[in-house]
Amino acid sequence: MLTGKQRAYLRSLAQKEDCILYVGKAGVTDAVIAEARDALAARELVKGRVQEACLYTAAEAQQALCQACGAEGVQVIGRVFVLYKKSEKAAKIALPKG
Repeated sequence: MLTGKQRAYLRSLAQKEDCILYVGKAGVTDAVIAEARDALAARELVKGRVQEACLYTAAEAQQALCQACGAEGVQVIGRVFVLYKKSEKAAKIALPKG
């Protein structure tokens, strides 16, 4: 579980990131889950967007992806969401203590 301080730090890092994960009208498909897993393995912090035609809200899409990928939800604003998963091999983001 992320603490409030860690979540705030990750939100500040996510501000500078571009959306690289898109959930379309088909919803959270196997392809979206695979793309999220790959992006989380490479970056640890991923910003995604739910398209207008999608039946999911950003919070629903984030929750589904967190469950499927073992990630943690950092933030949801409008149609944009942020996911975080610490790399098992080499952590790139040093989270602040508690």
